[in-house]
Amino acid sequence: MRRASRRRVVVLVLAVLLVAAFTVTLMAGQTFYPPRDVIRVVLGEQVPGATFTVGRLRLPRAVLAVVTGFSFGLAGVTFQTMLRNPLASPDIIGISSGASAAAAIAIVTLSLGETQVSVLAIAAGLGVAILVYSLAFRGGVVGARLILIGIGISAMLDSTTSYVLSQAAEWDLQEAMRWLTGSLNGATWDQTVPALVAVAVLTPVLLARSRDLSAMQLGDDTAAALGVRVERTRITVIVAAVGLIAFATAAAGPIAFVAFLSGPIAARITGAGTSLLVPAGLVGALLVLVADFCGQFAFGARYPVGVVTGVLGAPYLVHLIVRTNRAGGSP
Repeated sequence: MRRASRRRVVVLVLAVLLVAAFTVTLMAGQTFYPPRDVIRVVLGEQVPGATFTVGRLRLPRAVLAVVTGFSFGLAGVTFQTMLRNPLASPDIIGISSGASAAAAIAIVTLSLGETQVSVLAIAAGLGVAILVYSLAFRGGVVGARLILIGIGISAMLDSTTSYVLSQAAEWDLQEAMRWLTGSLNGATWDQTVPALVAVAVLTPVLLARSRDLSAMQLGDDTAAALGVRVERTRITVIVAAVGLIAFATAAAGPIAFVAFLSGPIAARITGAGTSLLVPAGLVGALLVLVADFCGQFAFGARYPVGVVTGVLGAPYLVHLIVRTNRAGGSP
C-alpha cells in the first residue's frame, strides 16, 4: 500500500509539473502573454498577436513535445521492463535508427514530401523491430541477445544513413539533418494529430498489459507459472511500443535518449515494485517539453530539442556502461 500510495503521489506531482511547464511554454518566449490571453486563445477566441504566436506557433509545438515525449518514455520503459535491462531502449536496439535511415533515403534519394517521409519512417521502424525480434528468437527471446542484435542492426543502419547524407545536395542535407537531429521546429497540427491518435490507441494496450509486464521481470518461466502468456504478451507490447516510437519519430525525428532516460528516472523517484509505465511517460513528456524550451531560450543560440536531450543522455549511457563493466554482468 505504501508503494502504491507513493506511485500515486509521484504521478500527481509529475502531472502538475507537466501542466505548469506546458503553461509556461505557451506564455513565455520572445513575447510574453499573460495567462488570460493564453486561455482565451486555447478556447478559440481571437486575441491580437496572441492568436498567431500562441495558437499557430507555440500550442502545436508544446502539444507535439508532450505527445512525443510521452510516447518515447512509455515505449522505452516497456522495452526495459520486458527485457529486464536498462540498455533495452528503442534508440539503442535499432528501431529509431531504422526510421532515421528510411527518412534519410526518402528525403535525399527519393525526394519525397513530408507525409511520404513520415509513412516510410513508420514502416521502417516496424520492419526493423520485426527483423530484430526474428533474429533474436530461438524458442523464445533472451533480452541480452535481442539487445546485441539490435545494436548490430543499429550500427549498420547508422552507416547507411551516413552514406546517404554524404551523397546529399546542400538543401536536402539541411532538411535531412533537421529531421535526424530530432526537432520540433515548424510543428503543425498535421504532424501532431497522427502521433496523438497513436498515443490514444496504443497507450491503453500497454496499460492493460502492465501486470503481465511486471510478472515478466521475474523471468519467462516464473511469469508463465503465474499464468502469463509470455510470447503473446511480448509480441503485443512490442507492436504497441514500436508503434508509439514510429509515430513519434515520424512527427519529430528521433529525439535522442528520451526513451532511454525516462524509465530509470521514473524508477528512481517512484521506487521498486510498482508499474513504471505512466510515470515514465510523464517523465518523457516533461523532459522533451523542458528541453525544447531550454534549447530555444536558455542559451545564446537556438538548438533543436534532440541536441539538448543528447547532452543529457550521453553521460548517463557512459555511466551505465562503465558500471556494468565494473560489475562484470548485466546492468
